[in-house]
Amino acid sequence: MNDLDVPAAELPMALARLHWAIEPGAPVDLRVQGWAEDALRDVVTGAGFDVDAVDVDGGVARVRATRALSLPDTVDEGMRLLVCGLNPSVYAAERGVGFARPSNRFWRAATEAGLVSRERDTEHALLVDRVGMTDLCKRATAASAELTTGEYRAGAARVERLVEWLRPRAVVFVGLEGWRAAIDKQAMPGVQPRTFGGRPAYVMPSTSGLNAHSRLEHLVDHLNAAARVADTAPE
Repeated sequence: MNDLDVPAAELPMALARLHWAIEPGAPVDLRVQGWAEDALRDVVTGAGFDVDAVDVDGGVARVRATRALSLPDTVDEGMRLLVCGLNPSVYAAERGVGFARPSNRFWRAATEAGLVSRERDTEHALLVDRVGMTDLCKRATAASAELTTGEYRAGAARVERLVEWLRPRAVVFVGLEGWRAAIDKQAMPGVQPRTFGGRPAYVMPSTSGLNAHSRLEHLVDHLNAAARVADTAPE
């Protein structure tokens, strides 16, 4: 059994490092203190684990879970911007980093926008650039079309609770598909009229190489705009 005795806001990264250290399908048995069951389920799910059971007794929670073929959230307090993708591709989950395909332009656009200082390193992005990463849905698929509207809505609810808890300056959703499925069918790229978890939300086109309508310079412009929203947002 692993005892994770860390401050609450540091638990997601402690779980992310555990996720990276073990193989898909590996069981884990965790014990943490001071967590309610539903909140703990959210965090463990966000870390890329399938939760089998959570038992809370006297302020101590025991979690039995299985490491999924997924990606862990890399999040903490003090984020300048939280990047939310649709879901991990199988290709990305196998390589341990989101937007991993060479044809995906996220990392190039993010570096050209000055949002991150190192490509394909989510821990560095969080700790150095204060850019966190999550996904609307944690289930890895070959294509996002395999996801259901129900999965998008449940995932959006989890991410919204995450935002309410950790309070990033703003959230940028990469890909209109998920936002339209879960939040607003008529949404257009840009700052959204409603906040998300109490923080400004920006929605941009997919950075996938399959999205030929959005050129690299347009993706850079969107990330620059999202960064400006974050930097001008009230605390």
